[in-house]
Amino acid sequence: MAFRQALQLAACGLAGGSAAVLFSAVAVGKPRGGGDADTRATEPPVWTGARAGRGVWDTNWDRREPLSLINLKKRNVESGEDELTSRLDHYKAKATRHIFLIRHSQYHVDGSLEKDRTLTPLGREQAELTGLRLASLGLKFNKIVHSSMTRAVETTDIISKHLPGVSRVSTDLLREGAPIEPDPPVSHWKPEAVQYYEDGARIEAAFRNYIHRADARQEEDSYEIFICHANVIRYIVCRALQFPPEGWLRLSLNNGSITHLVIRPNGRVALRTLGDTGFMPPDKITRS
Repeated sequence: MAFRQALQLAACGLAGGSAAVLFSAVAVGKPRGGGDADTRATEPPVWTGARAGRGVWDTNWDRREPLSLINLKKRNVESGEDELTSRLDHYKAKATRHIFLIRHSQYHVDGSLEKDRTLTPLGREQAELTGLRLASLGLKFNKIVHSSMTRAVETTDIISKHLPGVSRVSTDLLREGAPIEPDPPVSHWKPEAVQYYEDGARIEAAFRNYIHRADARQEEDSYEIFICHANVIRYIVCRALQFPPEGWLRLSLNNGSITHLVIRPNGRVALRTLGDTGFMPPDKITRS
C-alpha cells in the first residue's frame, strides 16, 4: 500500500490497526535484499510533518540574527528589557537587499585555454540585451561584482556600458566550478571528487560573503548585480532559499538570464525571478 494511502487511512481513524498499517507502509519504502540500503528511502515525505528539523526556516542562516549577536550573559539585570531592546535595535537590519544574479552570455566552449573562451557574436548580442533590460528597470544599482573568468568579464564589459557610473569589482570566488555533488546524479557530467572538494568550499565562501541580510548601518535598499556562472547561481539560489543544495542541477539557466533574489531586513528570502530571458527574442536564447 502506498505511503500516502496509508496515512489517509490512519487519519480516518481505522479501529484496531491504523498504527500497524502506517508502519507497514513505511517498511515498503525500504530496499529489499539487505546490503547497503540507502536510509533516505525510509524517510517520510515532508508533507507528513514527521520530520526532524527539515522544512523549518533557519532565522539565523546568515549568522546576522540580532539576538545571536548579543552576549546575554553580560546583560544588565537592573535595566532589563529596555537594555535588551536597545541592543537588539543596534544590530537589526533596516534595508532590503536586491540581488541580481546574471549568467554570462554564450561563449566559445572549444577554447583550449580559459582566456580563449571568449563570447561569441551571439553572446555579445545577448549581453547587450541583458544590459538594456537592467537599465530599463529604472533602479539605482549600487555595484557590479563579477567573476574573473573571461566570459564573465566580457559580459560585464558590455552590460556596464548600459549602467554608467556603477562601480564594478572582480572576484575569483564567483568563478565556475562544481559546488556539490548533485542528487540525483547525471551521467553526462561527473567531475572528480577532488573538484567538489576544492570548488565547493570556494563557492560556499562566495555565498557566505555576498548573500546575507543588509548591514545594520545600511539605511536604504540596495540593488546589486553579480555576473557569474550557472553552477554558482543555481547553488546560491538553493542555499538562499534553504532548499537542499544537492538539487542545484535540477535548475536550468539560459545565457544572459536574470535571477532576482530579495533579502528582507528580518532575514527572509524571496525569489522574484529565476533565469529570466523573456526580454530576448526566441532566436537569441541559448543555454550553452
